[in-house]
Amino acid sequence: MIRGRRRTRDAPARAGSLRGRVLVSIVAVTACAVLVFTLPLAVTVHRIYRSNAVVTVERNAVWAALSLPVPASTRHGRAVLPSGRSADAHVAIYTVSGHRQDGRGPDFSNLVLQARDGRLHEAVENDQLAVAAPVSRNGEVVAVVRAWLPWDFVTDRTLGVWLLLAALGAVAVALSAVLARHLARRIAIPLERLTATARALGDGDFSIQPARSGIREADAVGLALSATAERLGQLIERERRFSTAVSHQLRTPLTALILGLERALEQDGPVPRESLTTALRRADQLGRTVEELLHLSRDTHRSAGSVDVAQILEQAAARHREAINDAGRSLVIRCEPDLPPVRASAVAILQIVDVLLDNALAHGRGEISLVAADVGAGVALEVGDEGPGPAGGGDAAFAVPRQRGHGIGLALARSLAEAEGGRLVLRRPGPGPVFTLLLPAHEDRG
Repeated sequence: MIRGRRRTRDAPARAGSLRGRVLVSIVAVTACAVLVFTLPLAVTVHRIYRSNAVVTVERNAVWAALSLPVPASTRHGRAVLPSGRSADAHVAIYTVSGHRQDGRGPDFSNLVLQARDGRLHEAVENDQLAVAAPVSRNGEVVAVVRAWLPWDFVTDRTLGVWLLLAALGAVAVALSAVLARHLARRIAIPLERLTATARALGDGDFSIQPARSGIREADAVGLALSATAERLGQLIERERRFSTAVSHQLRTPLTALILGLERALEQDGPVPRESLTTALRRADQLGRTVEELLHLSRDTHRSAGSVDVAQILEQAAARHREAINDAGRSLVIRCEPDLPPVRASAVAILQIVDVLLDNALAHGRGEISLVAADVGAGVALEVGDEGPGPAGGGDAAFAVPRQRGHGIGLALARSLAEAEGGRLVLRRPGPGPVFTLLLPAHEDRG
């Protein structure tokens, strides 16, 4: 396992850079293209130069053969070229047996022997491009004229063209390397900037704004990274607020549990069964609150189903009725019939209503009302009491105070409501406050 991890960690170091790969790829493709077009062209040029040289030599051989007297001139029993041709260093006359009689050339030629069939023949012989032309009299070959050019004449011209093609190919490859270097740099720089931006995001900078590069794909990655950073920043900020508010939400039932146990200990004699029952009830409520808040913090509470508001009200009332009665106050529930189901999480709604009821119990007076009404596009849940109400009206009632530990529950409730697509407002500030939770109706509403 350790070796495998080392390979994975070292893999980026061994991997080639994007700039190098783009550069090598473009240069390699250009070099292959140059070779594909240059090699056939070089072969064609060689064939053209050879063909031109062969035509020239054939013309000289035929002209020399036609210039021989009829019958062929002889000197001491030897065929000789005309006086005008004898000085030509590239023409010679041979016997049909392949031996030179006059002119310039090798003493013996195998190419001449092939011309005894009465046709022209060409070949590279003794570093010479030679053509053998038969001389016929009365249908019989009596001599052979051999014309030639130095083979270096053809190879030198071909080599010159090849060098020119090689130079042009090298220039094309060099230009492609320059272009590839520029292109690789243009492609690599946006990715390098995105890498730096991603590292900044990993270090906790959620305000990143990648610069636009003009490359559509890289810009799309940058926009996605920026959007992700914004969502992560919002999520982390929400988690921080959530954690702060949860601490307050858990502190209330925990404080009540501790106070109940301390009150029981202060009594003389055996601990009353009623005190233990109350302590267990509060401990059970605290455990349910912890589980529900954990579900909400993990975002696993969301459901595409519908929630029955009447059942939520009954559950919330059951969870707080005993505490309200112990405080010498009353809870009144009014729920309109045939309320439409809402699209929200039952756990979230319970937590919001718990916060509102705890707030009314701790800071309000008199009767506490819990009302559910149909408002057309959804359902409104209202919690009111007869107390003086929050010190600040409107959104100020939901602000997190500087001295944390008091009033944070309302901020948590509003955050949960917004996460469920609803809205929590203080509908009536001042004496007799009323908090309203607006929830959207389910789409399958009849």
